[in-house]
Amino acid sequence: MTLEQIVIGLIRIAGSLPVLRWTLAGAIVAILVDFSDLFWMGFLDLGGLGNYQAFDKWIDIVYMLAFLWVANRWSGIERTVAIGLFGFRMIGFITFELTGARPILLAFPNIFEFWFVFVAIRLHYWPNYEMNRSRVIKWLIVCTIFKLGQEWVLHGGRYLDSFTFFEAVTAIWNFVSFWS
Repeated sequence: MTLEQIVIGLIRIAGSLPVLRWTLAGAIVAILVDFSDLFWMGFLDLGGLGNYQAFDKWIDIVYMLAFLWVANRWSGIERTVAIGLFGFRMIGFITFELTGARPILLAFPNIFEFWFVFVAIRLHYWPNYEMNRSRVIKWLIVCTIFKLGQEWVLHGGRYLDSFTFFEAVTAIWNFVSFWS
């Protein structure tokens, strides 16, 4: 294990903890810190990360366990769906670890993360919005579409594999400024 893996791992672990106190804000922090790997990999020069995909998936489990801990405090169908989606992702994680095949990550997307954020938003802003079977299905479809789009960018098209954080920000800026 390199010093770079240790530093980035500690950053990722620290970024996972706020969700235990502040569900919605903490989830956003955890997700942003997860994406900060691009920045840290371009900024630090402490031995590299080696197999980044494996490292990233292992360290993702920390924030996912923190999300699961919070989701276990929920009740009803939202909790049940969260636990099921966590289990689904763990099957994908184990399969990915055994095979190393990135398409597995597309077959088992981390819908749990998007579901968690959706429920956190709902509980924060619309606590009286009742979840029934048809609403759960509708919101699961929305979460799945968004997550599959993200997974395709990351693992299917591998569009960010060759970018450092600074290159990604520049590319996004150029894209946005082109349209304005």
